[in-house]
Parts: sequence; C-alpha cells; structure tokens
Amino acid sequence: MRVMRREKYPALTGIRAFGAIAVFFDHFPPRADWHVIINVMAFFYVLSGFLIFRLYHEQARLTGEWLWKYFSNRFARIYPVYFLLLTAAVCLQRDFRPAVLASNYTLTHALFHPSRIIIQPSWSLTVEECFYGLAPFFMVLVRRGGFTAAFAVAAALLGAALMISGLDIRFLHTPAFVLSTTFFGHFAEFFAGVYLALHITRIEKAGSLPVAGKRRTAAGLAGVSLLTLAMLCIYRRRPPDYAAIILINNFLMPAPIALLYCGLIREDTPLSRALSGSLAGLLGRSSYSFYLLHVPVIDYLSLPLLAAVPLDRPAVVLATLIATWALAIALFKGYEEPVNLALRRRLKSQGALAVHPGGSRA
Repeated sequence: MRVMRREKYPALTGIRAFGAIAVFFDHFPPRADWHVIINVMAFFYVLSGFLIFRLYHEQARLTGEWLWKYFSNRFARIYPVYFLLLTAAVCLQRDFRPAVLASNYTLTHALFHPSRIIIQPSWSLTVEECFYGLAPFFMVLVRRGGFTAAFAVAAALLGAALMISGLDIRFLHTPAFVLSTTFFGHFAEFFAGVYLALHITRIEKAGSLPVAGKRRTAAGLAGVSLLTLAMLCIYRRRPPDYAAIILINNFLMPAPIALLYCGLIREDTPLSRALSGSLAGLLGRSSYSFYLLHVPVIDYLSLPLLAAVPLDRPAVVLATLIATWALAIALFKGYEEPVNLALRRRLKSQGALAVHPGGSRA
C-alpha cells in the first residue's frame, strides 16, 4: 500500500504489482488444478510493516491530535474504494442481512468464523486494520523499550489470541484460524518490516543508503526460493503438514523477504530497476483497486463466460488479467487517488478544529 506520496522506495511499489498478479493467478490459474505455492500475503504484510513504521514511528504520539491525523490517513487510504466496491458487491449478491453488512463494512468480518465475507480477498484487510490499530502503541513502545519489547508484546498478544481460540466461540474460533487468518498469527511478518524500517532509518540518518553490489537482493531471493521449494515438498505430501506450513509462511519467510526489500532499497540491480520502472509503478499504485476488483471480475464475468462458452481457459485468464488491470487503473486515477487526497484534506481540517475549537471553518 502506498503511504508515501513521493516514490522514495520505487522498487517496493513495483513489488505490490508482483504480489497482486500472484494473488490473481492463485484465484484464477490458467489450469484449474494449478496453485501458487509462494506465500504472497507475507510480501504485503512485510511491506506494510516497513512503510507504516518508516513514515510514522519517529513522530508517533499517543495524543488525540496525532492519532486523529494517523487514523484519518489510514481511513482515507483504505476505506473509500473498499466502500464503493463492497456496496456494488452487496447489490449484486443481494445479501442485506444487518449482521453481514455490519461485519463487512467495519472490516471485522475476518475475526470471526464462520463469517460471510462479501469480497473474499478483503479478509486480509482485517489483518492490516488490526496492525494499523496497534501500530501507534508499538511505535511508542519501540522508541521507549526497543524492537525486542514491541515484538515481545506482539508475541504475547498471539498467546492471548490462542487462549481465546480455545473457548469454542466464533471470535478467533480455533488456533488454526488465529494462525492463518488474523493479525496475531501473522504478526512476525509485519515485524520483519518494522525491523527493516528501523534499520533503513538508521542508515539514512548516516547518509549512506545506496551500496554497491547485489548480495542482499541475491540472498533474499535465494531465501525466498528455498522456502518456497520446501513448501512445494510439503504440499506434495498427503496430508500436508500444516504446522510446517504455518512455521514457514508466518515465521520463516518474513526474514528473506525483508532482506530482499533491503536489497531493492539499497542496491542498483536489474530487478530493482525493473520494479522501479514507470509501468511497474503505475501497476503498483493501482494494485489495491486491482486486489479488490479481481475476484468480482472473475466470479461475475470470467467464470460464467467459461461455463457458457467453450473458450480456451488460458486465453480467458490472460484477457481477465488485462481487463482487470485496465479497470483498476481507471478506478485508481478516477476515484481512489482523488478521493484519498480530498478526504485527507477534509479530515485534517476537521482535526484542526477539534484540537482548536475556536478556529473558523473555511
């Protein structure tokens, strides 16, 4: 997700496009029996941890004024396009049950099981929103007690969530649900990004960010590749060892991803240049709209078309990918970005009035 108006780390914007494409092929592969093995969501979660902390942690305050600014920015970034597409999906699916609408519009749907998720990929937004909500506390804790203190608190929250999951209730449901579907199970991925943000901040203050060579990028890619190969071996077993899958996805994969991101930020390599290009940047900036759009497009257009007409599936998959990107770019340029900026200005002015009640409304 983009939280920096200037492309300070352009290769990381391109990574978002890569992640969105991988998610697309996981949901709509060229062959129905193909599956994406790589842990795509870890790339997004590490990136979120990095960007949020890099942008906010040095000035974070647990005050009304600062929290208003922080949460206003998060609301303006996440909710407008989600509200628009969710409303369209609700009308298409005709599911107007109050509990379903409340859980989906508040993005609390993925904290409960079973739960009716109207836009399927939005479960991960609940994970992100939980991190956003806790991030100011973690930022202050990092400044006062260091990274280890914040990591220990996050690990304790995982322990508490696992205890709740043993109560046989819908909230947090089971240990497997907590580890696979909630922030608490995925906290290490975000904290890999947090660690990277602290590392990059120290280097930038020293004035020596660019570095020669490509060893960080190469080591990160090698680590991701080796763990992906291990995942492939695990999935070939019947039944797969889901404990090993969680261990690799949630707790081992974040380290090489963070190392890869460090290389993309600091090293001038063919990969970093490709991900920093104008096309990758445009796709990366519109990737959030793409992420929310792609499943409705697949479910309401492409799959019915394949069922009704004997078409070549790979050709339909490719056409769907291209069409969804075109829609996403149009949505980003025509709605997501302008509404984001307008809301930030509006909420900023309201926050100023709340802090200074004597101020006049423009």
